[in-house]
Amino acid sequence: MQTEREYATALFTLTAEENSTEAYVDCMKTIRDILRENEEYVEFLSSPAVSVEERAASIDEAFGEGFPEYALSFLKVLCENGRMKSVFGCIDEFIALAMSVSDRTNAVIYSAVELSESQKKAVVAKLEKITKKQVEAQYIIDETLIGGMKIEVEGKTFDGSVKHRLQEVKDVIMG
Repeated sequence: MQTEREYATALFTLTAEENSTEAYVDCMKTIRDILRENEEYVEFLSSPAVSVEERAASIDEAFGEGFPEYALSFLKVLCENGRMKSVFGCIDEFIALAMSVSDRTNAVIYSAVELSESQKKAVVAKLEKITKKQVEAQYIIDETLIGGMKIEVEGKTFDGSVKHRLQEVKDVIMG
């Protein structure tokens, strides 16, 4: 976690100096989404069997068009330092840093099934009331939750999943 925060802070500092943090938040969210959909690409970028130069060239090829210089450099530094497997944590830390200086916050909402639009709006409205900030939600389907939701916002986790409740019952029974 500390390493992820250090990389995120470095990117945040660079973007803040150029007053481009907001643009980078959107850019890094896009990169995160692309990488999440292509986990095998993250494995490739993490592989010590592939030269650093080849991995850097791959980043230029994949993201060179339309992505700003610091975003590409950020990914390349993670590759060079063998930290590519931490990319999601680094990006999430960067987004959290950027939002901490604004009136916005990020929430990750895990559910066992796809939420309807009205459910999404209700969850976001509740989170905005709790945090007193505009909430930008990311939705992830996690079938292992069995039912219910788990929400991560501002460093806190609210776990109302069936899986969590079953674990609590098991802990009580096992003593």
